Amino acid sequence: MLIQDGKIRKNHAISETKVQEIKNFFQGAIRCHDKVAVGEWFSLRDLMGGENFDWNGTPLQELFEAYRGRRDAFKMTAKSAGWLLKAAIKDDSYRRYETKKEAFTRKYRWVKE
Repeated sequence: MLIQDGKIRKNHAISETKVQEIKNFFQGAIRCHDKVAVGEWFSLRDLMGGENFDWNGTPLQELFEAYRGRRDAFKMTAKSAGWLLKAAIKDDSYRRYETKKEAFTRKYRWVKE
């Protein structure tokens, strides 16, 4: 759950089933982050970039495929993934997260109670 309630954009590029798969995938990544980096801010780039940039075999590959062929495919995939990450965090009824924006990057942090 997000402490600061904000808007969530709906993804129209993929099915609701695929959206839920991605949100579940993000939930696992978020929980792993929370375990090893308690109280630290994270962004989509922290979870799915760097060493985790290859999305083959993950639900995110389907999101990229939805935009393949567009000149801005990478940009649109990143934006959509960011909105899906926010939705996954908002849907978490067991943990609370605060959020902030730094430059163009949305960051989150688990508020452990």
